[in-house]
Amino acid sequence: MCVCVCGSMRRLGRPGVALFLGVVLCLSGTPGSGTLDIPLEVLSRMNIEQLPTITAQSPSTMIAFPFDESYSMKCEAKGNPEPVFEWKKNGQVFDPFQDPRLLAEDGSGTFVIPNSGNLTEFQGNYRCYASNKMGTAISEEIEFVVPHVPKFPKEKIDPIVVEEGQPVILKCDPPKGIPPLQIYWMTMGLQHIEQDERVTMGLNGDLYFANAQQKDSRRDYCCFASFTRIRTIVQKTAMSLVVKSTGLVGDSASDSSRANFILKSKPSLLAPSGDRTYTYLVKGEELLLECIAAGFPTPKVEWFKVGHGLPDRAIVENHGKVLRIPQVQQEDEGQYKCKAKNSHGEVAHSFHAIVEEPPQWVAKPESQLNMIGSTVVIKCSATGNPRPTVSWRVNGLPLKDVPAVNRKVFDDKIILQRASSSDSAVYQCEASNKHGVILTNANIMIMNLPPVIVTEDGLQYLAVQGKSVVLHCKTFASPPPSITWSKEDSADFLQGPRFHLHDNGSLEISMVQEEEMGEYSCIAKNVEGTNAITAVLDIKDPTRIQDPPLDLRILIGTTAQFACQAEFDPSFNHVMEIFWLKDGMLIAFNDTEDMGYLVDDGVLQIANVSHSDQGRYSCVVRSPVDQDIASAHLIVLDVPDAPEDLMLSERSEKSVKLKWIPGDDHNSSTTEFVIEFEEIQREPGIWRPAQRVPGSHTSAVLKLQGHADYRFRVSGVNDVGTGRPSEPSENYKTPARAPDKNPENIKIEGHLPHEMDIQWEPLEPIEHNGPGLKYKVSYRRQGVDTTWEEHVVKRHSFVVKDTPTFVAYEIKIQALNLKGSAPEPRTIVGYSGEDFPSAAPDNVAVDVVNNTLVKVSWDLVHKDKLHGHLGGYRVNWWRLRSLLDAKKSHGEKHTLTFPGDRTHAMVPALRPFSEYSLIVMVFNGRGNGPGSHPVTFRTPEGVPEQISLFQTTDVRKHSVSLSWSPPTEPNGVLTGYLLQYQLINDTEEVGPLVWVNISNPDAGKWLLQDLEPLSKYKFYLRACTRRGCGPAATEEGTTTPEAPSTGSPTRPFRQSSTRSPPTTTVSHKANATLSSLVPALLNVSSSVSVNFANISWIPGGERKDSELYVAYMNNRHGNWKISEPLNSSKTFHIIEGLEPGTEYTVRLITKNWVDNSSIFEDVIKTRAKGLASIHGGISTQGWFIGLMCAVALLTLIVLIACFVNRNKGGKYSVKEKEDLHPDVESQGMNDDTFCEYSDNDEKPLKGSLHSTSGDIKPADSGDSLVDYGDEEAQFNEDGSFIGEYTGRKEKPSTENKGNSQSTA
Repeated sequence: MCVCVCGSMRRLGRPGVALFLGVVLCLSGTPGSGTLDIPLEVLSRMNIEQLPTITAQSPSTMIAFPFDESYSMKCEAKGNPEPVFEWKKNGQVFDPFQDPRLLAEDGSGTFVIPNSGNLTEFQGNYRCYASNKMGTAISEEIEFVVPHVPKFPKEKIDPIVVEEGQPVILKCDPPKGIPPLQIYWMTMGLQHIEQDERVTMGLNGDLYFANAQQKDSRRDYCCFASFTRIRTIVQKTAMSLVVKSTGLVGDSASDSSRANFILKSKPSLLAPSGDRTYTYLVKGEELLLECIAAGFPTPKVEWFKVGHGLPDRAIVENHGKVLRIPQVQQEDEGQYKCKAKNSHGEVAHSFHAIVEEPPQWVAKPESQLNMIGSTVVIKCSATGNPRPTVSWRVNGLPLKDVPAVNRKVFDDKIILQRASSSDSAVYQCEASNKHGVILTNANIMIMNLPPVIVTEDGLQYLAVQGKSVVLHCKTFASPPPSITWSKEDSADFLQGPRFHLHDNGSLEISMVQEEEMGEYSCIAKNVEGTNAITAVLDIKDPTRIQDPPLDLRILIGTTAQFACQAEFDPSFNHVMEIFWLKDGMLIAFNDTEDMGYLVDDGVLQIANVSHSDQGRYSCVVRSPVDQDIASAHLIVLDVPDAPEDLMLSERSEKSVKLKWIPGDDHNSSTTEFVIEFEEIQREPGIWRPAQRVPGSHTSAVLKLQGHADYRFRVSGVNDVGTGRPSEPSENYKTPARAPDKNPENIKIEGHLPHEMDIQWEPLEPIEHNGPGLKYKVSYRRQGVDTTWEEHVVKRHSFVVKDTPTFVAYEIKIQALNLKGSAPEPRTIVGYSGEDFPSAAPDNVAVDVVNNTLVKVSWDLVHKDKLHGHLGGYRVNWWRLRSLLDAKKSHGEKHTLTFPGDRTHAMVPALRPFSEYSLIVMVFNGRGNGPGSHPVTFRTPEGVPEQISLFQTTDVRKHSVSLSWSPPTEPNGVLTGYLLQYQLINDTEEVGPLVWVNISNPDAGKWLLQDLEPLSKYKFYLRACTRRGCGPAATEEGTTTPEAPSTGSPTRPFRQSSTRSPPTTTVSHKANATLSSLVPALLNVSSSVSVNFANISWIPGGERKDSELYVAYMNNRHGNWKISEPLNSSKTFHIIEGLEPGTEYTVRLITKNWVDNSSIFEDVIKTRAKGLASIHGGISTQGWFIGLMCAVALLTLIVLIACFVNRNKGGKYSVKEKEDLHPDVESQGMNDDTFCEYSDNDEKPLKGSLHSTSGDIKPADSGDSLVDYGDEEAQFNEDGSFIGEYTGRKEKPSTENKGNSQSTA
């Protein structure tokens, strides 16, 4: 591909324009070929005379329609000198300028005939002559037709009288006029005459009656002729037709009876006449053959072609009387025959169709430019049928009138020998036959001319590397010049397999390479001279699409994306064009906002894809010199369209065949069809599934119920989903009949000992098959030779009364309606009502497996004592006492259920060191039988449960006091306690575990000494029996740097039974040392206002510069906030932005604690705004401030005295007694009161209690499976879960569960 650029490269406005202009500029013509037009570039350089050439003329026939204002007789020509024009009318000279009625212009051969006055005198054949000194050109002959207004002649037409049964013809004889002509037969009231096989209008407009009947008699048969081109309709005088009766029947007889008495006749032809017709027509016209027959009965007409079948294009019209073949061709020529038949004979007629043709050029004379002295050959030949006559003219005159010694005339050519410039002329060749005339002009110029290169000098060509490029060198010369090309860096002419010189002088370079860039020269040379031009070739990189769009198959409504990334020559960076085509049509993105198209960075997005978006998408990347294109198909997937044309066939009482035409599957094959039905009588508007068939089927046989009114519809299913259902089919009603089926899902239950309740699933309404549906219930004792008891009911249940207890019955349920009974039902066996078992299992024994599991065994109860279906066995047990207690009590009962026929079971989840009682009972569908005799057994001793309370009570520099309460469930006789502890601090390494064996089972406290000061320890305490030690209770704490002041008690320890503290963001380093432990703070207190709080303290101990954090939480919202790091020497911190009247939890947190536990804790409440406003006036008075200070001082002294007394004396004596001898009634206390202490409005901060693992285990959570309450469970023999388990958690009567402990 090449683009020619004049001068420098310029960008053109629209896509494709640069390409178009380039092609135009690169055109090159062959001298002397085609129409002889000397290029304007040549004429601008030299004055060359030219022969005249007709450039425009009117059509060969002009009709002067009366509604046109004027008629233009056109004739235009060109030449050098300018031609003059002359007209001839009917062979005589006609000068338009001499008639003042005509409009003519100087320099033009065209004149205008106005539509005024009488146009008839202008009618005739016209021809235009355009002449200059070089010669004369003539136009084709133009016929100017002035049509006359067609009229029917005024005449009186006598009535036409004919006997009934005889043929008759009503003549129309329309006047002549401009075709096309249309004939109508109507009445005076403009009602069309009805036409059929008997009454027909012929092609000539006559109305033919094959046999007249009395009903044809009327006085107003009118023929109307319509000339559409002149917008005229004319009417013939009305004609009267009288049909005389045969007289054999009365006038009142019917048409059918009258026809029996009409004289029968064999066929005869009313048109055409004779036995054969020759028809001549021009190729491409329409062949119309007609046969109209008379006779009674009315004959039938048949058509055929002799020796061949009728052409596929043949059409039989007008009730079989006309054969029409449009666009007739040569092969349609031949003999056609029509045959008219009735019951009395036949008649035939032959048509010989002869297809002829108007003249057509075989060799049309061409204009030529020849050198002086050459031999000129002018060819002219034509074909046609009949064979056309060819005549020659020169400059508009017959050859005989212009003799020439060097001219020889042959049948199809003229030869001019040794031509000279005087032989230059316009030669006309005319071919004619009876179907038309054709004429052409050929300009023959004889002259010598030096080469003129029409192509512009210095053109720049852009070519793509690896493609072809054409460098143009269009010349005009006589004789034709020789053309040579050379490159600037070589004097040799270019030649080789990749260089091709075209006849028009252009140089084509194949597979152009980068080294072929540069300047090229074209040299044109003949005997008259030499001429040359240069051309510049620039090579560009090809344009290639690297990331083409890929074929897509996507769901309708989704978004499709096509990528298109290309590489191209860098110099085209700002002129590259990328556009998209859909099915070959350009997508105009400026109009696609509502069409869903979007292009972003070379990606075409099609949003909300619909079916109309499916197609072939092409990405076109175009540079000024080449382009690349890549295409992909978008296939849109959707559910199938609704099937169409539902049709019912093969109808019967019990089935019908449904057929349909599948809808479009939208590119996803239909896998199945879903057929639904609507029963209009019972459930109008409700569609239920009837059947599913494979997607390859288009019909299905549907089973039907009786006494139903059906409609059906079909839906297609493919991988996308289920399509819309079709339109409903026609209704189909089935007659009533007996039911086809009996009830199903029959259930026999015995709710009472002497009754049998029979229930079944009723038939669906559509299954009734008819009115009056009922059910016949039949039953009898199984194994007893008795007759069937029968009852007919309408409902779907029946109760048999006064039955023996639990005996077998045979039962049948049969459906019946007014049309009959369903098929014989099947017999099922059921039992009458059950009663409670009357015996208990014998020989119940208990084998103790371990301290929480026993095995129970028993003997089976005899089936005669069951009185029903065996359900299984239940084991009930309850705890009498702990073996530590002398007093027995009936504990909560527990139950395990074991279904089926079995003689043993495992009972798990028992408490160790306890005494139990157990019974076993059998059960059936009615309920439990009597229990067995109770069996008492004891479980062995076990390990204790976890200690319920474990805490530190006195922390010093080198010692810690620990106190605890015994476990709630010792599970045996306590032998003592195992105490363990180890140093943990904040490092990954922990100290060795130290063991302390406390052999006194009554011990409740212990003092650990020789501890490291300011160190963190973890303590583990277990209670022990002879079987071993139980799970450990844990506690953590840190020793103080020095002995705490008696006035400032502290609690820097956590207990495992308290809630978890808040999570903070304080980070701790793994290599912290003992020197960075908790600071000692004295007199920590808080004071609050409406929206702030002040936390204050007194630093104590050896370290005063330690970091700590203040954390506070809105108790209503639960979100913790942490302060910036504080130095303990600061002595206070103000918390601002608090909500009035709100409760907050405040904690002091040390940076050094990895688990972020708090040092101190307090709950404060800000004052409400209302109270502040009420007392604001008083609080500002001096006497009030002094009074409040005195009260605060007295309160502080009392609190200090209480804490000193507590630190010295430990617990109050009353409290000690309560700890050692808990009251039985105290077991009902809620665990929420555990370890709580309350005082007046002012209270010290409480120590935070927290489990090391973060898990809090209630003191009474060891009941295992008994926690399930009354729910039942099942266990295997080894105690695994198979049976039903019931029972509530047993509460101990003597265990110490919740000793109150005051906190410091």
